Amino acid sequence: MSLTEDLAARREAARKHIPPEKLSVMDRATEDLEKSGITASCLKEGDYAPDFVLPNALGKPISLAEKLKEGPVALSFYRGGW
Repeated sequence: MSLTEDLAARREAARKHIPPEKLSVMDRATEDLEKSGITASCLKEGDYAPDFVLPNALGKPISLAEKLKEGPVALSFYRGGW
């Protein structure tokens, strides 16, 4: 199974645990972003992201370059746990 297939399967499995009313809001927000045209300026599959350092979920700085030394990286951005 490729990384893309694995991530898609995990996403679908996770969606089963989200209440339908919340899933609807999330899907609508995703559709709104896609309709806005913002995806035209996003990195595409095969593009290289510039290096960066950001805090992880525990607040520890994480460097993309350092993580790439360990293997492929999947990025997930979220607003927080509130």
